[in-house]
Parts: sequence; structure tokens; C-alpha cells
Amino acid sequence: MGRDRKTMQRGLDEAISKSKVGKFFKLEARKTTFTKELRAATATFLTMAYIISVNATILADSGGTCSASDLNPNGAYEKCLSKLKSDLIVATSLSSMIGSFAMGFLANLPLGLAPGMGPNAYLAYNLVGFHGSGPISYKTAMALVLVEGCAFLAIALLGLRAKLARLIPSSVRLACGAGIGLFIASVGLQAHEGLGLIGPDTSTLVTLAACKNINPISGECIGGKMQSPTFWLGMVGFLIICYGLMKNIKCSMIYGMVFVTLVSWIRGTSVTIFPYTQLGDSSYKYFKKIVDFHKIESTFLAISFTEFNKSQVWLALVTLLYVDVLATTCTLYTLAEVGGLVKEEEGAFEGEYVAYMVDAGATIVGSALGVSPIATYVESTAGIREGGRTGFTAVIIGIYFGLSIFFTPLLTSVPPWAVGPSLVVVGVMMMKVVKEIDWDNIKEGVPAFVTIILMPLTYSISNGIVGGIGMYIALGLYDNIVCGFKWVIKMRRMMVREENQVSAAATTTATAAKRDVEINVELI
Repeated sequence: MGRDRKTMQRGLDEAISKSKVGKFFKLEARKTTFTKELRAATATFLTMAYIISVNATILADSGGTCSASDLNPNGAYEKCLSKLKSDLIVATSLSSMIGSFAMGFLANLPLGLAPGMGPNAYLAYNLVGFHGSGPISYKTAMALVLVEGCAFLAIALLGLRAKLARLIPSSVRLACGAGIGLFIASVGLQAHEGLGLIGPDTSTLVTLAACKNINPISGECIGGKMQSPTFWLGMVGFLIICYGLMKNIKCSMIYGMVFVTLVSWIRGTSVTIFPYTQLGDSSYKYFKKIVDFHKIESTFLAISFTEFNKSQVWLALVTLLYVDVLATTCTLYTLAEVGGLVKEEEGAFEGEYVAYMVDAGATIVGSALGVSPIATYVESTAGIREGGRTGFTAVIIGIYFGLSIFFTPLLTSVPPWAVGPSLVVVGVMMMKVVKEIDWDNIKEGVPAFVTIILMPLTYSISNGIVGGIGMYIALGLYDNIVCGFKWVIKMRRMMVREENQVSAAATTTATAAKRDVEINVELI
């Protein structure tokens, strides 16, 4: 039976490899098969599928297109947020599907694309702010993403990507990954987005929380510290993810999220996401549909340029562009090296030029659907390790994301305490870059530390980048001033030397002329 299955599999692989599809994706040239690509796509999708609910939850925290005028006793604002989250889930799946399709068909690379972690948090909590408390509106933020995508596309077309990436100091560039990781982890530890382990405090700003009773207005603990049932359930999910990663179990992040989510779907418990309230009953009624096609309404083409006269908008544009350029550059090269696609003699890989344009184009599409910038996911390494080497893997990943659109009722019912652990783990994974920073060199270490520490403490990625670059320039002033002073002294010495040489030459000429005159007089 097993031998027959292997024979059938081999026959299927050979048939597809020799078909037009196989030749288009160069299956034989890259020494791969259809079943390997299918297995690789499945592994990649399962490791990055968490982004569907996580991205929607983060962006929904901004309030999206829901207005404060919707606040009323009838729960209109809550209903608007619920609809917004459904829109964002579909938008996340759809943009991921389009981006992955483009990467497969155009660049022929085995990489999955989806809204990036980091830029989504920056957009939701720094720009738009929690429930619209930030400096710009959601529609302006989407216009910003559109402009950033167009700028990145122009940079990719002109081949300026590498030059821009080299402008930022290496220590700050490395620290950005760690700082964003801490920022994401801090979001996952807070109550409105994750585990609720940390909360506000009037004396110390933040404190240990996980409280059973919380002030609904200020968010402060009013009783039962470290007694929150949802926190302890989330911790179980966190341990499941960590144990899975320790044992190199694939899809560990999904397993942790699924466990916590399934337990939270049980009604009548202290950890349920469907309490016996009006909103809980409404959510449970929608959840029971399981399969449903939700049409994007509130986020589609939600774009406005009216606030582009604000300085925050242009600072955010530069921040997003730099983060996108640097992250995409590092991710693509890393994944290409893992897959053995980099040509050593050239230092490049096939499809590189198109891949950058695909990444930028997907961001433009994402802005029209209402999501944050699209990025190439490092989770694609899971598929590459399974044998994925061509764009066929990316196309199948896109198909998986397309199918997820029809399961919106399930995906909208993933609770924050199921999402929080995955955010913390993502933060842990992003911290590994700090080992590449030269901490013994103060000129490199201090700017890196400032970049890392400012991002979570000021709740702003842009503050960290600006602070790090500013500190690097400030520490470099001494060397620059000394070099300038030495240059001035050197030039002064050269001028004095030239003046002395001219003076000596003039003296020599005068003496010679005087001797000639004396000789002529004697002759006469």
C-alpha cells in the first residue's frame, strides 16, 4: 500500500515537473517536486496563519473608521468595531493572497507575504492611536501606506534600495529589529491586546497586573492582582508555544493559539469570549455560522490626504519607508541564502529585482484594502526547510489565504489572550539580532541601546530610530571635530611651508641678481 502510494506520488511529481506548469516554475532546474512544494507551502502557511487574526486585532485597536460619535448605550461603537475586525480579517487574507500569488508568478520565489508585524503596531498605536487617540486618522494612515508603497516601488525600479539601506548606521539598523521586538512584546503583555500581565499605575506608570477586576475607564487594577483566569489560560498557551519551539515542532505558534481559542469558545466559563451579554450573544450568533463570506465595506479605499500638512505624517512616511526597505532587504537575502538561491560570484539571487517590486506593489494593494504595509515573512524558512524552492510554493500559500476568507466567523472569535502569547514569542525571536551589535564599542553600543529602549518605553518606533541616529551623529561629532581640526592644522602647515619656499626662492633670486650687478660693476 505504501509502495503504491510512493509510486503514484513519483508519477504525479514527474508529470507536473514535465508539464507547462512545472517548466514555468522551473521545478526540475531547482531540483524540487510538486509534493515538496505542497508540503513547503503548508508548513509556511501554518507558521504564518496567526497573522490573520493578530493583524486584524491590532489594527482594530485603532478604531479604524469607527467614529467616537458612535458611542452610545446601544453598543453601536462595539458593533462597529466588530464589523471592522471582520473587514480587516478579510483584507488581511486577501492582501496576503494577492502578494503571495505575485511573488510566485512574477518572482518565482517560495516566499509568503502578509501585513508585517511591527509596521501594523506602529500604525495602530503610534499614528492612529488606541481607538483614534493618535495624531492622524485611520484614512490618513492608509494614504500614508499608499504613498510609502509607491515610493518603495520607485526605489526598487531605480535600484536605489541598497544605497538607502547603507545610509543608516549598522548598529541602529540592527537595533531596530530588537526594539520593534520589545515593542511588539509589550503590546502582547497588555490587557487590551494580549495577556494583561502589565497595566497602568498612577505612581509608577506601569505595574504588574493580570487583575480579576479592572477599572473600565483607566484600566487600573481594582482587585484580584494575578488572579485573572484569562491570563493564566494565555500562559498555558505561551508555554505550549515555547515547548513546541524547544522541540523544533512545526506550527508551534498555531498550536498554542488554537488551544487557548478552543477553551475560550466554551460558554459559561470564566475565560469565555462569549459572555451572556448582548454583545456576547451577538458575537456567538455570528460565530455559529462558521463559514461565511464577508464583504469588505468600512476599510476598502478608506484613504484621505487631507492631513498631509502635518509634520507627523511625513516623519511617519520616512519611518515606514526605512523600516520597509531595511526589513525587506534583510529578509529576502536571508531567505535566499537559506534556500541556496544566492549566487556566490554575484552576491545576488534570481528574481531579486522583481521581488522588491512585488513587495512594494503588494503594499499598495494592501493600502486600498485597509491594512498596514505588506512584508515578506521570515516564517517562509519553514517551507524552505521542507524543500520549497520555487514560486509554486508561494502560489499554494496564496490559495490557502484565499480559502481562509470564508472562515471569518471563526477567525474573528480569536480572543486577545490567545493572540498575546504569539506576540511575546515574536518579540523573543526578534531579539536575537542584538548579538551582532558591537557592545564593546561605545560609539556603536550607545546608539543601539537608545534605539532599543526608546521604542517600547515611548510607545513609538519612530522615536527609537530618530533617537538612535541622533545619538550616533552626536557621538561622531568629537571625531569629526578632531579630524576637522587636524585638517585645518595640516593645511595651515602646508601654506606656511609654501610661503617659506616662495620666500626662500625670492631671496635666492635677489641675492643672485645682486651678485650679477656687482660682477658687472667690477668688469666695467
